Amino acid sequence: MLHLPPCIVLSISMELKDFKETVLPLRGNLLCQAKRMLGDKEDAEDIVQEVYLKLWSIRDGLDCYDSLSALASRITHNLCVNRLRSASYRQEPLEIAPPMQDSVTPDVALEQKEGIQRIELLIDSLPDAQRHILRMKHLDGLEVEEIAELTGSSAEAVRMNLSRARRKVRDAFLKQEQYKNMHI
Repeated sequence: MLHLPPCIVLSISMELKDFKETVLPLRGNLLCQAKRMLGDKEDAEDIVQEVYLKLWSIRDGLDCYDSLSALASRITHNLCVNRLRSASYRQEPLEIAPPMQDSVTPDVALEQKEGIQRIELLIDSLPDAQRHILRMKHLDGLEVEEIAELTGSSAEAVRMNLSRARRKVRDAFLKQEQYKNMHI
């Protein structure tokens, strides 16, 4: 067994204490982000653990980053993308709307499902920043200030991106509807 001098042991335990105080509070947001991207709570838990391990491995350089939460969010995003790209991973469809009521006719249910799928595709076609901010706001339920902190942007920049993203999705959806109605 390796015996370390007491000063080194104290330094390591203080480092661990600081790490726990600064990184562990990010867990809720990271878990929400990973779950939204992967659609599975257990996989999201695994991703958050990997994020913690990566942050721990670079703990000596964390002071170099302006926003630890933005760094953790970026690592989470990258790990989720890697997981989704892996051949062994099966992605479940994203559930945006609540389950349909039994009183809805099959035709209406099909139209609603197609509408949701079209909106998902429109959201996926947005620029990265707008797509992530829109999802954080509407799927994760984060407030503008929380999104600003996570992304390292100002609250005004987040509001501007939200507005642009909503407008793009709305305009594209309405344009598709118009085209669809003209060709019926």
